Amino acid sequence: MWRFFYNIVLVVVSPVIVAILLAKRRCRRGLLQRLGLQEGSSGLSRLFGFFEQDKPDQPNKLNKPDAPVIWVHAVSLGEVVAVTPLINELHRRHPEYRLVVSTVTETGREAVEQRLAVVADHCYAPLDFPWVVSRFIERLQPRLYLFVETELWPNLLWHLRRRGVPTALVNGRLSTRSFARQQWAPVRAFYRTMLQPLSLCLMQSDRDVERIIALGAAASRVRRTGNIKFDQPIPAVMEGRTTRAHLGLQDTEQLLVAGSTHSGEEETLVECYRALVTQCPSAVLLLAPRHVERVESVEAMIRARGLAVQRRSTIGQAGTLRSIGPRVVVLDSRGELAAIYREAVVAFVGGTLVPIGGHNLLEPAQWAKPVLFGPYTDHCAEIADLLIQAGGGRRVLHAEDLTRQVLALFSDDEGRERMGQAARQVIEQNQGALEQTLEAIGRLLMSQQGTNGSPLADRSLPLMAGR
Repeated sequence: MWRFFYNIVLVVVSPVIVAILLAKRRCRRGLLQRLGLQEGSSGLSRLFGFFEQDKPDQPNKLNKPDAPVIWVHAVSLGEVVAVTPLINELHRRHPEYRLVVSTVTETGREAVEQRLAVVADHCYAPLDFPWVVSRFIERLQPRLYLFVETELWPNLLWHLRRRGVPTALVNGRLSTRSFARQQWAPVRAFYRTMLQPLSLCLMQSDRDVERIIALGAAASRVRRTGNIKFDQPIPAVMEGRTTRAHLGLQDTEQLLVAGSTHSGEEETLVECYRALVTQCPSAVLLLAPRHVERVESVEAMIRARGLAVQRRSTIGQAGTLRSIGPRVVVLDSRGELAAIYREAVVAFVGGTLVPIGGHNLLEPAQWAKPVLFGPYTDHCAEIADLLIQAGGGRRVLHAEDLTRQVLALFSDDEGRERMGQAARQVIEQNQGALEQTLEAIGRLLMSQQGTNGSPLADRSLPLMAGR
């Protein structure tokens, strides 16, 4: 019943879904693949050509068409960053498999191609129409499906179940807001039809374990493995890209980095910076919008408030003036923010002053930087609490509170150092989720092998959690 009802609704709203995806620039590319079509060189469309190379010399096309496939779905940039160490380890431990990573957005695709070159192939994830999902699975022939942070798609999970493909939720979490929406009895019943077939649910926290069981996942298949974001390696510092000199900073200047920001909080950050430079004239603000396509509007907003602004991409270019004095640098590139946090005196993580839910609080903590964030941290609640309890992070409630906290940290070298070290210790004390996740996946792969030990699993085997 639920499948029939869901697909009727899906067909009815399909024009709206496609229109929304076309309207979002970051989701526009790859839409043909997501619909089960791939534009060919002739300009016509061909069915499911996602195995063909976009570029003949693209380095991360592995050309292993006969190898069994592990399919990993990571929606966008944040999820790809989170699972990169996991995918690298899967490649090292299970070289007999071909790894395919699907994303929804272009930023996710770029992250796969930059971070997982020669390790994994990329494709865009199919839209959840049954005819698209069925043909996608038929062409890909996955032997295991891993998906990140509770990205549940009913038709996809139902079709995988029907084909006997084991499925595992990795680094799973359920935010308070989304969990509250799922408490209505019919919604819970619908979720149960998706969650019961899952082979494994590897969750970040005890809270997440309780919530996913409450929604219908089999308790015997749910594990608390922790958050694999704690196991991220230190970002590589790109010489000529992310050092102080190449960010245009003078020796005496102090950098406030505000990363992964959204509309509504950028205005607050700029007002905070205007107050900051009255007492700390050497301060420079670097704003990194979460979505790079918003750079132009962010730049216009800063200029409208009477501040000098410079795009990161123009620093050091011939003909540009050397920047001196109070100014805002806008990061208009992808993939640099995690390394740029190293140069911060204080870091603020966005999506927290507006009701987004927060982004990666651990990126500045890796560099032993004080971490500030707003009240909206539902997507990273456990990490926020750990940072606060350890003294490595502080929650700011509004613009005046943010200004006060930043001013206090800029003027207190010893306190700032203690806070940064406490943030770093939070990471060191909570590592280990990656190994637990890999062990659980390894047991699942073993349970799917045929009697001869081949990774080409017998599809008739029952779906079982690792034991």
